[in-house]
Amino acid sequence: MLRRRLERRGYAVSTAADGVEALESVRAACPDLLLLDLSLPRLDGWDVARELRTEQRFHDLPIVALTAHAMRGERERALGAGCDAFATKPVDFAALVATIDHLLSGLR
Repeated sequence: MLRRRLERRGYAVSTAADGVEALESVRAACPDLLLLDLSLPRLDGWDVARELRTEQRFHDLPIVALTAHAMRGERERALGAGCDAFATKPVDFAALVATIDHLLSGLR
């Protein structure tokens, strides 16, 4: 559902089934922004963010953490892992688009 809504807004979207696939996809495509589920199988989103931040070409890649587990301290933990923003599920779509637009405006 989120993918379709973003595509209707004009964003090109690709998905990954797990963290390993996400890393491979990001490395191959060099996207403008990454929406990263923190609860991915095989390699969680925390580790994906940390791994990407060790690579020079991804130091400035905007990463938005997505999670259904909005426990206290999760936002700070995500930011500490290298994410630039944090959103909880179910996603407030208008707020997410505003965050995406804000992060992408820094790339232009």
